[in-house]
Amino acid sequence: MNEPLLRADRLVKHFPVRAGLFGRSRGAIQAVDDISFELYPGETLALVGESGCGKSTVARLIVGLYALSRGRIEFDGLDLAAPGTDAAALRRRMQMIFQDPYASLNPRWRVRNIVAEPLRVLGLSATRQAERERVAELLRQVGLAPEDGEKFPHEFSGGQRQRISIARALAGEPDLLVCDEPTSALDVSVQAQILNLMSELQERLGLTYLFISHNLAVVSHIADRVGVMYLGRVVELAEADRLFAAPRHPYTRMLMDAIPDLEMTGKPRTPVAGEVPNPLAPPAGCGFHPRCPHADARCRAERPALLGPSTGAVACHAVEERRL
Repeated sequence: MNEPLLRADRLVKHFPVRAGLFGRSRGAIQAVDDISFELYPGETLALVGESGCGKSTVARLIVGLYALSRGRIEFDGLDLAAPGTDAAALRRRMQMIFQDPYASLNPRWRVRNIVAEPLRVLGLSATRQAERERVAELLRQVGLAPEDGEKFPHEFSGGQRQRISIARALAGEPDLLVCDEPTSALDVSVQAQILNLMSELQERLGLTYLFISHNLAVVSHIADRVGVMYLGRVVELAEADRLFAAPRHPYTRMLMDAIPDLEMTGKPRTPVAGEVPNPLAPPAGCGFHPRCPHADARCRAERPALLGPSTGAVACHAVEERRL
């Protein structure tokens, strides 16, 4: 646990915005704004926040679906962008599970071909018989029967399709799974089944997870550490037990108050108020200050830095000044 498997160093991603007949530039959306974190072998780090906070963009930057505007990503101690680094070989050790299990599966392929595709591309099975045996093993690992390999994706429920997606990801024998809201499209009871499956696979196979979610209740069941994102930045990063027991950032507290809890019935809560600012024209200073009940003049003028260790860091002037 001393050396991180993944290190993200000051990641920045801009998306240019164009309009009009000739595509005149209207500026750029800064989807990810100077984010750093480390992820250790066997650990689950969750990134949470409202829609549009940049968490899914971080996931796509890690696996190479988006190119960095600025920053550095290291995997197993190697800079993926450094000359001489075999980035393709390193990225083969990362796989991604997408939000919509139906959209991420080829509807014209049988499940056995979907799961076998990484085996064929990476040359992990020497013969067709070995490939069939490996596909059957992968389907059993995720709670499906080998006979299910003859079916098409539309013949399965949403939870079963997500199990197929997990089996396909495991076929590449990854060290890191980047999970982009893998349960948000599923019913609550099915969410619990998928989370339990992922926890079992992590323990059995020694997997490392970067888990993206907007739901803190889901994250509480699987994460070791949690990074709370707002407007492209991490505003709080802490061990899961610590964050859920004593959230420090005002935004984290508002997200916690939005979690249904029978024990809180009748007690005062602070709901998540207001709207996320326009990312084309973000507010000066702290990005959360237009919605924060503790904001003062410093919050409106100066952007807070993320201060503290990775087990309990927060970016908030009110916390730093002990006003909160």
